[in-house]
Amino acid sequence: MPSRAATEFRYEKLTWPEINDAVDMGKVCILPCGAVEQHGPHLPLDVDLVCPGGVAKGAGMNMPDKILVLPIVAYGYTGHVMDFPGTINNDFEHFMHHVLDITKSLAYHGFKKIILLNGHGSNWSNLDLVARRTNLETDAECVPICWWQLLSVDKAFMPKWRQSKFPGGCAHACELETSMYLYLDGDNVRKDLIKSGDISFNNDNSPFNWVDLYGAGPATGISWTSSYSDTGVLGEAELATAESSVDMSRIFTRARRTCARIGIARSRRCRFRGGSGRWRKYYQRFGLPK
Repeated sequence: MPSRAATEFRYEKLTWPEINDAVDMGKVCILPCGAVEQHGPHLPLDVDLVCPGGVAKGAGMNMPDKILVLPIVAYGYTGHVMDFPGTINNDFEHFMHHVLDITKSLAYHGFKKIILLNGHGSNWSNLDLVARRTNLETDAECVPICWWQLLSVDKAFMPKWRQSKFPGGCAHACELETSMYLYLDGDNVRKDLIKSGDISFNNDNSPFNWVDLYGAGPATGISWTSSYSDTGVLGEAELATAESSVDMSRIFTRARRTCARIGIARSRRCRFRGGSGRWRKYYQRFGLPK
């Protein structure tokens, strides 16, 4: 009887023998990582769960023989947003150790390819370090990526959907996040409360200090969100209409396909290892694989 691992993309639905089968099949593990935080008056607190979770699920459903999607890491680093009620902060060290424990567990069981699919911007630097440590401390290869960056792989695709200004039109609870949520869970969008919001320091037009989902100034410093936004909306949310949510099907399809391609197309490169004994001592000191 064929193993269920060949057709099931949901990690938690497999049995332990089926996990061994999934390892033998060389399946790519996708770990969505999000946050519970404010997204303005019009979007629920789970935007950063619904969006990466939806992309990961879409990739898994499209290629169940090649992908396993893990349950989402629901709480991320959101300390700067705590002035807005409902936001749940996870200390950055706790967050990193939590995700690293997951990637190390996957590597221990034999999985070789892991994608950290991020849904919350301020998780990024933490997930980057987690991926680096996973690569150095295990035999697996781990790559982090934000779901919205999947849309930037094809340079000709971005102008086909983005209407908002750059920079600042897409940042938080913006055109893109609102459109994606309308597409994935439109009934829970407070459509009568959709209103665009400015990022106050972007209005200074400084070449050094500005922010957008798709870029930032070379000297941009992020502090309390409430110091540069009264509503928590950073961008042109009003451009996300019911019509734009229909167009999101193209964006969603592009995102999930690109996500699936990342892990499958990658191959681990061989390392150059110096023969000096001092390097062996270095590996032993930091617990790195030799």
